[in-house]
Amino acid sequence: MQQRVGIARALAIQPDILLMDEPFSALDEFTREKLHDDLLRIWSNTNKTVVFVTHNISESVFLSDRVCVLSPHPGRLSAIVDIGLPRPRTKAVRESDEFFHLVSKVRNSFEEVG
Repeated sequence: MQQRVGIARALAIQPDILLMDEPFSALDEFTREKLHDDLLRIWSNTNKTVVFVTHNISESVFLSDRVCVLSPHPGRLSAIVDIGLPRPRTKAVRESDEFFHLVSKVRNSFEEVG
């Protein structure tokens, strides 16, 4: 519930860009997936730009149009992976071969930068 309130508070000021820094990292998987659905619905209704920081590769693929991979030190952009998954993002998308292929592609990009 606290995460939903935080998102609502951020949207109340009507920002052009919504910045989210690991907002779901402390949640269990089922709650996180529910909030993914909520966030995607909000995004669909508002069409806001969202910059979402996460260390969870599956989460980044499911929520994103693009995943930016940063190098550790110094933090530089080292790869951009386009995510062409269909919308709306459903459980079927999360379980698709294409989803797992993209998760693997992003993981490989991280491994390449160390």
